[in-house]
Amino acid sequence: MMRYLSLIALLLLASPACAEDLLDWLDEVSRAKASASASQGIAHQGAKLLTLEDGEFEMYPKISPNGKYLLVNSGKRNKAAVTRRLLENGDELNVVTDDVLAADSFAWYGNKQAVFLSERGGDLGIWSISSDSQGAVNRLHRLTGQFIQPVVLHDGSVIAVGLMEKKPQFQKVKSVAWNFINWQTESSETRLLRIQKSGAVSGLAAGINPSLSPDGKKVVFSMQAGQSWHLFMMNVDGTELVQLTNDHSVDVQPTWSPDGEWIAFTSNRGDTRMERGNRSNWDIWMIHHDGRHLTRLTFDEAKDGGAAIATNGRLYFHSDRKVSSSEREGHESKGSAAGFHIWSLALPEKVTGTL
Repeated sequence: MMRYLSLIALLLLASPACAEDLLDWLDEVSRAKASASASQGIAHQGAKLLTLEDGEFEMYPKISPNGKYLLVNSGKRNKAAVTRRLLENGDELNVVTDDVLAADSFAWYGNKQAVFLSERGGDLGIWSISSDSQGAVNRLHRLTGQFIQPVVLHDGSVIAVGLMEKKPQFQKVKSVAWNFINWQTESSETRLLRIQKSGAVSGLAAGINPSLSPDGKKVVFSMQAGQSWHLFMMNVDGTELVQLTNDHSVDVQPTWSPDGEWIAFTSNRGDTRMERGNRSNWDIWMIHHDGRHLTRLTFDEAKDGGAAIATNGRLYFHSDRKVSSSEREGHESKGSAAGFHIWSLALPEKVTGTL
């Protein structure tokens, strides 16, 4: 306010020519602010709230290959389950599993089966179940050691994150934050290991958050380098390792587009506060599999992560962004809307044009 009063005083005292220049400058500033506000509004309005359950969170959407359903980690702070939902409106159809180890380790296995990590049976293993939760639950692999985030390959073998050595003084953060930051573990080293159906294990690379390409030939993942995390890609046998991103940022949670051309991921590289060492704003970014055409997709100040790309040209992700009153009414929600929920966003034309 004082700044504008000072400007008015200058206008009164200045010559007509100078006054005209000041007025032009003020007009320019006003237009710039209006344009910035409009852009922010468009970015926020472009995201559509898909899931909202009273007092619950919904995270890590996984889209079925046929594009009809979602697997989602959902529930309350102390109790979570993997649920199956309709992609078109987010309605819950059934609980797939409430196994505690499945929260960060579940995926589709074809259009009708879901796989997840479990210690049922007394040993760590990868289990499969019909996504409608009907029928028997079958163990696909028995795992020896500590593993998370398994990916079942087309030939039945597995790429999983092995936890090599526990940190001596590792302290877990709170539940919701821990769920979001799934690239930090109790292990001082995480490695991607290939596990054959015979049980034979081979090391591939250091890393976490593996994602299998649609054709089953490549895996993209995140690898730590100092305080930064970068995206890497390689063949499923560990050959032809390629680095895709390189910045003083954390690039994690990669996922493929259905045609295998693009990779969406979570990053704090766009945080304007990074100069002060505070990089806590997380957005969804996208990059072509050749390492070009880096594009920012979300701009909200909330935490956006866990992206998945559908064949309908939309991006699905979880976010703790603010839910408006109209969005709450649309979902007939009367309880707390705080926490993470699933949102969707239309992808840029340059991406959808190749889907």
